[in-house]
Amino acid sequence: MPVGVVFGVLGPVTAWDAAGEPIALKGPRHRAVLARLIVARRRVVPVGLLVEDLWDVPPEGAVGAVRTFVAALRRALEPGRPPRTPSRLLVTEGPGYALRAGPGQVDAWRFEEAVSDAADLPPDRAQARLDEALGWWRGPAYADFADEPWARAERSRLAELRLHAVERRAQARLDAGLAAETVPDLDAHVSEHPWRESGWRLLALALYRTGRQADALAVLRRARDILAGQLGLDPGPELRRMEADVLAQAPGLDRPAEPESAAARLWTRAAADYDRTVATGARTRLESTVGLLRDLAVRGGGGLEAARGHRLAAVAAAEEFGDPELTARVIGAYDVPANWTRSDDPEAARQIVAAAERVLPRLPPGPAHDATRARLLATIALEMRGTRSPRGPEAAAEAEAMARDLDDPAVLAFALNGAYMQSCTRAGLAARRDAIGAELVDLSARHGMVTFEVLGHLVRLQARSALGDFTSADGHAAAADRLAERHELPLVGVFTRWYAALRDAASGRATVAETEAAYRAAAAHLEGAGMPGLSEGLLPLALLSARLNSRPTGGQGLVSVDLEDDWGPYRPWAEPLALLNADRGEEARTALRALPQPPADLMYEAMCCLEAEAALELGDEPVLRRARDRLRPAAGELAGAGSGLLTLGPVDTWLTRLDAALHET
Repeated sequence: MPVGVVFGVLGPVTAWDAAGEPIALKGPRHRAVLARLIVARRRVVPVGLLVEDLWDVPPEGAVGAVRTFVAALRRALEPGRPPRTPSRLLVTEGPGYALRAGPGQVDAWRFEEAVSDAADLPPDRAQARLDEALGWWRGPAYADFADEPWARAERSRLAELRLHAVERRAQARLDAGLAAETVPDLDAHVSEHPWRESGWRLLALALYRTGRQADALAVLRRARDILAGQLGLDPGPELRRMEADVLAQAPGLDRPAEPESAAARLWTRAAADYDRTVATGARTRLESTVGLLRDLAVRGGGGLEAARGHRLAAVAAAEEFGDPELTARVIGAYDVPANWTRSDDPEAARQIVAAAERVLPRLPPGPAHDATRARLLATIALEMRGTRSPRGPEAAAEAEAMARDLDDPAVLAFALNGAYMQSCTRAGLAARRDAIGAELVDLSARHGMVTFEVLGHLVRLQARSALGDFTSADGHAAAADRLAERHELPLVGVFTRWYAALRDAASGRATVAETEAAYRAAAAHLEGAGMPGLSEGLLPLALLSARLNSRPTGGQGLVSVDLEDDWGPYRPWAEPLALLNADRGEEARTALRALPQPPADLMYEAMCCLEAEAALELGDEPVLRRARDRLRPAAGELAGAGSGLLTLGPVDTWLTRLDAALHET
């Protein structure tokens, strides 16, 4: 999916590209089609229903017109899509179309998430979150389709949610002790929306907390008059109770002296002292910021995404000082354990590597800077994951060798993470990764490095799965979950949930339907985790693995592959199978022979198996040999299980099939 495209419906319907520039959506019916698909929230809208919604009296050729509108939208939204390749955003499915936008690609969906998140935040953070979210509104929702019946319910729902957010923000301000600052906004709010009893209550409370008891009572009486005069209603129990409490000066109306926890108070005071003491432009601030980003990155999907963006800004700011040692420390201090061998943001990774390479030769010579050099080299190894550049393994080896000469467990753990990231250059390296994971667990447990201890358990979970040792893998999954619960590391659960689905699939006890359901449930938990390098294309690949595994041992036969699904980076390996499904054998052979070597990541063996599957169906001898030679080092392992996510069955079964097809033993 082109994650750079963002859709706006909190105002006139529009879209922006990755650079934030408006996308030309042509005429009003084009925008109507787009808006109707957004209202459907990723569900399919049949063509016939689109026709009914676009025209009161459909003209002749209306279905063809809708298809023309969709084609034009696809060209506008995915201008770089090669000819005759299916759209991955505005997809054709069954009798109609669906917009497969992600949760962060539609401003209304982001707004809903922000309002929901704010409910669990302390007052200052809730206020900031809601301020940001309310700033996304550019006018009434779906403003250019106000009269359309299909938009009416969604417009009403979003308008109600916006009013709720305004009132929730006012409550957060009151809870933070900002009663006087809240009064003007609430006064405007009840003037525009006089039926909102919660707005009147909050305004009265704000006035009361500023010492204006008489004004609070006057507001409540004004609310009573307006509700009765305009709507014929008596005030509800909330307003009646508020009036009684104001008259009685009930203690419950006063703001608690300390509404936040001791930890929250400490954070607020320490941050204020830091802000007051450390100069705004001080270099120390940059290094402190990276420490915060490092912690933010392991606290959840939103934190991980935010940390990635701020990290680049921190590196750029460090380079502005012209101090190579400062820049090196800022780059190397972001030692966030990485468990997946495909980058979440390849362009950002490229920029980080470039900055590290620029600063490395500028560091002063001598052992005093060896720890910094090792961190830079480990960073390069981590950020070059899956690229097949010789620089990645080279940097990993240098970092590990240098770290072993230092008496610094943290540097060694980071270097081992780099070595792990570069341990997928070919099939059959699960035992090597298992050894890295074992050292990480031991080293981290001895020195209290919790996040790297979790990493070690997850690495071993993957490696032991590849080796078919699920008893050990279960133990590492449980250990990772215990540490995650104790130390508030929510992203760990993403991996252990997927492992549970893999465990069921590999056991042979689950039906295909049960396995697919487990994978879909695991994928739902992955949404919003901030790990596109993991999530893109994963669910279709997992479902395909389940279908391939459902066949009798050694059996063949085509399985369903739909290129309209979001295959992400795995699409080239799915394409030959999809072409075979469509009885386009020669095109399938061409696509198969054009396949590159799989990326150097944890899906290496899985991609080799998909290549082998297509070659077996086509009887393509050169590719059969190529796939067999690539898989052979992994003999005795479970193909794909090194990911900790899915499996395509024993490698030995694939080798037997390939040998039989080649008439060899």
